[in-house]
Amino acid sequence: MSRVGKKPIRLDQSLKVKYSAGQISISGQKGSLIRKIHPGVNLDIDEKFIRVNVKNKDRKSFALQGLTRSLINNMTTGVSQGFTRSLQINGIGYRAEVNGTQIILNLGYSHPINFQIPEGISVIVDKNNVITLNGIDKELLGRTAAAIRSLRPPEPYKGKGIKYLEERIQRKAGKTGAK
Repeated sequence: MSRVGKKPIRLDQSLKVKYSAGQISISGQKGSLIRKIHPGVNLDIDEKFIRVNVKNKDRKSFALQGLTRSLINNMTTGVSQGFTRSLQINGIGYRAEVNGTQIILNLGYSHPINFQIPEGISVIVDKNNVITLNGIDKELLGRTAAAIRSLRPPEPYKGKGIKYLEERIQRKAGKTGAK
């Protein structure tokens, strides 16, 4: 049984929640999000809490209960506070700059890479090597950060590439000459 799914989600008074036809809409100060809800779970919504209940008592339903509760909790946090993800660029000559709805990345290739910023994500570049992504949708924010990181993942010998700010790269010793 899902322990996460049993916890009620506390609602702020500033949030507006609508649930109809298997779809939940949550609006707050930062914006609004809409998500479809799996038919295997029910939502009980009152003024202060959202509770996720299962229709069947099987393993899959309990997994859906925990997943649905986590997704709705991320929605409430996103529309009230928002989410942030930071990336760091390491390497000589590696840099980034924002140009309208694109990030222009110089990552040691023969050409600069133009990365299109998805709608709903805002980007700030500090010191040409720290990219800060902000948004209300945690899933879209994570996918965008992973896509930027995949353009030049950090390599273990010199540590060059794009990494998450809190990520720690396990460094390897280089080759030593045979004597």
